[in-house]
Amino acid sequence: MHVAEFRQASADGSARSGSVTLARGTYNTPCFMPVGTRGAVKYLSAIDYEALGAEIVLGNTYHLMLRPGAELIEQMGGLGAFAAWKGLTLTDSGGFQVFSLDPKVDDDGVTFRSTYDGSTHRFTPEIAVDVQQKLGADIQMVLDVCPPLPSSADVVRLALERTSAWATRARACHTRHDQSLFGIVQGGISEAMRAESARRTVDLQFDGYGIGGLSVGETREEMLPALAAAIEHLPVDRPRYLMGVGDPASLVEAVALGVDQFDCVLQTRLGRHGTALTSTGKVHLKNAANKLLDTPIDIACPCWVCERHSRAYIRHLFQVGEPTASRLVSVHNIAWTLKLMSDMRRSITDGTFDTLRREVLTVWG
Repeated sequence: MHVAEFRQASADGSARSGSVTLARGTYNTPCFMPVGTRGAVKYLSAIDYEALGAEIVLGNTYHLMLRPGAELIEQMGGLGAFAAWKGLTLTDSGGFQVFSLDPKVDDDGVTFRSTYDGSTHRFTPEIAVDVQQKLGADIQMVLDVCPPLPSSADVVRLALERTSAWATRARACHTRHDQSLFGIVQGGISEAMRAESARRTVDLQFDGYGIGGLSVGETREEMLPALAAAIEHLPVDRPRYLMGVGDPASLVEAVALGVDQFDCVLQTRLGRHGTALTSTGKVHLKNAANKLLDTPIDIACPCWVCERHSRAYIRHLFQVGEPTASRLVSVHNIAWTLKLMSDMRRSITDGTFDTLRREVLTVWG
């Protein structure tokens, strides 16, 4: 029995809107999941997520298992309860972080060092499942192999084979019936390998399907055909999750192909350094041009930051090293992205998605 079901409400071409029902609740799609790497989105709290209208927030397995530890979070009632977040949660497998640390990989799993104290740790598909069951998120992801790009065909093939084998093992040992388990499609930018990986992953009958290993250095023109090749073989009644993608142009292009959900650290990473997402493109708030501007970050944005604060004030906060500046722009960037997803849902229902897509690409393409 599946613990995640996608119900389509509307479609406009391949773009689709609807909802995903999990054991503990429902979220609307297309959706963006803010990334709470260590149990919190940087500079925000659960109160902020709720006020912004987020429905599901991501936590990072690699960081949470190291600090404070999966056992502690389990004792505190799971990740959502630990963070006092009443919405839904998803944990990634930690694979992307692990593979960015130059680990030792073999057919059984991966050995890596802690970014905190240099201690050695081991991940196998079974350990990744066990850790995430303790973390208790509503959705957990299988451990996969994320090859860097560019990589040779042999490297991508080996990553595909190991990801497929590890997915089989993860499926066999996952026992929490109140937690959804998503498989992950790999295959680099090869359309043939993406299609193959999708078919093999679907054969295992997961609750949903992540598409990993994209937005890791390839161009959007290289990413989209590979993404389309994977989606063609994913079931229509399960959620499709493009992992680690959050720039506006890629969001709208991926939704056009039929993707349902996304996560990315871009919104808060830009916010911390003073760059805002707006309806007219990126705005660099530290620039001197904002010194006397008594206007909001984005006049078209209804978030409380734009309702209340001027560009001049926020620039001043950055100039004097006030951390509030990073918080304000991070809140805005997440709010702006959530509104973009809401606009996409509405346009799919109205049959005007392609118009919205062209408008976004005119600014962000």
